[in-house]
Amino acid sequence: MTVTAPSSILELLRESRTVAVLGASNRTGRPAYYVPDYLARGGYQVFPVNPRHLGERQWDKPFVSTLVELDESIDIVDVFRRAEDIPAHLDDILAMRPLPRAVWFQLGIRNNDAAARLQAAGIEVVQDRCILIEHRALD
Repeated sequence: MTVTAPSSILELLRESRTVAVLGASNRTGRPAYYVPDYLARGGYQVFPVNPRHLGERQWDKPFVSTLVELDESIDIVDVFRRAEDIPAHLDDILAMRPLPRAVWFQLGIRNNDAAARLQAAGIEVVQDRCILIEHRALD
């Protein structure tokens, strides 16, 4: 199911505690840094995923190369990758155990084929929305 109704998105954000950030950045001016930083300051456990930053830590967690390397149950995979790059990550997402509850494609990112494959596996999908903006609606 594609989560589009504001009430469903707010429910997802209220019930989730762990967020893996695919394409996380360590550069403060980039959305892939300040959006997950906002979530971490808001009480979420944020797990950075980006092979370019192996050996570094962010949000009190080490960077990992792939999602399957995470040894925590993840509620939301927050995607900061170009739409055309998402298919290369689908097998990694679908290999996670347990599967994440949702995969969130950030603002400006939409890939209907990838979303359909994730939904077929029982994963909720949010496309083309900013998790920071949506989270602010919780207040």
